Amino acid sequence: MGVVSIASHGLSVAVGPGLLQRKRSNSMVGVGIIAPSMLQMGSSRSRKGGMRGIEVVAMASFEAGIGVMGTKLGMMTYIEPEGKVVPVTVVGFREGNIVTQVKTSATDGYDAVQVGYRRVRDTKLTKPELGHLQKTGSIPMRHLQEFRLQSVDGFEPGQRLAIEEIFKEGDLVDVCGNSIGKGFQGGIKRHNFARGPMSHGSKSHRQLGSIGAGTTPGRVYKGKKMPGRMGGVKTKIRKLPVVKIDTDLRAILIKGALPGKPGNLLRITPAKIVGKNIPKN
Repeated sequence: MGVVSIASHGLSVAVGPGLLQRKRSNSMVGVGIIAPSMLQMGSSRSRKGGMRGIEVVAMASFEAGIGVMGTKLGMMTYIEPEGKVVPVTVVGFREGNIVTQVKTSATDGYDAVQVGYRRVRDTKLTKPELGHLQKTGSIPMRHLQEFRLQSVDGFEPGQRLAIEEIFKEGDLVDVCGNSIGKGFQGGIKRHNFARGPMSHGSKSHRQLGSIGAGTTPGRVYKGKKMPGRMGGVKTKIRKLPVVKIDTDLRAILIKGALPGKPGNLLRITPAKIVGKNIPKN
């Protein structure tokens, strides 16, 4: 989600979550869709070249606290001291989780902490990426992610984030990652549709069926659930309890299943609970 204000030839542009509205005085000129990749920060052109004076303000939801990145290792069964069997996912931590940049309202327009994860060779990164990390004396790292916080006090570039200091056993966490890609799937697997009779004579076993009326409206509604590519998208699972933290093995056990397959990158943050660590407004 972004907000853009353009001042050029009396033309004002307001960009919401994917919607571009263009207004000249009080009359609507046109409405279209704009992708986040189309937004350019700090771009300006002369009057001959078109629009000038573009200002982009990034907007994102606040996190309940600083988080870390980890690597999914797989699932196992954990037996608690009381004898209860708990299915858990093991998350390991490679070298990283180092603060690479601290953004403030004065310098960047919002408060956030940028964290790097997973050390790689210098040849794996571009010169701009290496230059950005060398400003703080950080090691070359593959992944950089931001955690937008209400306050960035106590964070400084080069600071290493300790897992045992951020999370405790029993805490609830939100885990985000890319789900396993399933490829092109039909309506039954993708949307949990019911199938037709499988007996002889049936002409509709696993087919999708009707997708709309003929004369009225005479078209297929947008968003209709149909076969298509399944999985491979960003997924967040909320309020999962931390079962155990092993500082010797640098691993954490989280109850339940997490997105992706073993080796997948995960983003772990304290769970958002409105009224407790997230304000109601």
